[in-house]
Amino acid sequence: MLISKKIKEIKEEFYLKLSDIKNRDQLDALSNKFLSRRGLIASLFSMMGDIDPLDRPKAGNELNSLKELISKEISLSKDKFASAVVDNLNIDYSLPGKSKNVGSVHPLTKTILLIENIFMKIGFSLAYGPEIDTDFYNFEALNIPKHHPARDMQDTFYLNDGNVLRTHTSNSQIHFMMKNNPPIRIIAPGRVYRNEDISVRSYCLFHQIEGLYVDTNVSFADLKSLLNYFARELFGNDVKTRFRPSYFPFTEPSAEMDVYWGLDSESDKRITKGTGWLEILGCGMVDPEVFNNVNYDSSKYSGYAFGVGIERIAMLLYGVEDIREFYKGDTRFLGQFK
Repeated sequence: MLISKKIKEIKEEFYLKLSDIKNRDQLDALSNKFLSRRGLIASLFSMMGDIDPLDRPKAGNELNSLKELISKEISLSKDKFASAVVDNLNIDYSLPGKSKNVGSVHPLTKTILLIENIFMKIGFSLAYGPEIDTDFYNFEALNIPKHHPARDMQDTFYLNDGNVLRTHTSNSQIHFMMKNNPPIRIIAPGRVYRNEDISVRSYCLFHQIEGLYVDTNVSFADLKSLLNYFARELFGNDVKTRFRPSYFPFTEPSAEMDVYWGLDSESDKRITKGTGWLEILGCGMVDPEVFNNVNYDSSKYSGYAFGVGIERIAMLLYGVEDIREFYKGDTRFLGQFK
């Protein structure tokens, strides 16, 4: 049978050429000659149509065997060349391997996730708002109308279209309240922007987690107990906290909450301005005017709100003395938080 003769000839030709192969390139060329879509094996398969139907099964088996044989020989030869390359490298396998630098979760992200988990355990849900927002959501709905002196408290980045980079995540509360009815129990994490001088304690952008609880018969005592629970969960049962009267246009009464940092070093004195205390959040009872702006019945509902500064929390948790370290992108600093 003609095809059997061809199979024998191709087999002999393959082994003859294989014995002369000296490198990987020559082996690849040999593989293409015999195994490619237009190679010698493929040309034999194209002859199958001219063979007597009774002889086709035998011829097909012989062809498949030849293809498998050549494929196996090519594969074995490739392995030999690969081993030879490794042997020529003179690798000392007793040497320790090189460690690879791997990334880590940013300390601010870690802190946000930690705080979210603390509040979600007691029934708070997550809500998000836009970082670029209108004057209404960022100021007016929060009882800060145009020309209000409180606007001077927040040096704002204004955009050409009249919108602003939000100065607090309180805008998320307004968006949520205008779409949902009480009772409400949410926290709103996010990045905020203020045109402030950059220093050890402040930066032109930072992160907040805003909290809001609205229902009937909500009191300041509820707010204080919640925030003391938060501080214990975050810093341990021995944490010292204090509340100081303050002013925010969207809460009344208002307060600021401090955590005791200490005065053990010059760095402690600098960061806490010599008091030992570091402010971590502002809070208060939601002003009835804010409820009126979102069409809530202020005679029926009451609520509290608070805003946690993430950077200040992270500084306390990780002993970071300079808020600017979080934004330098220094891998030597960030690598400590793997």
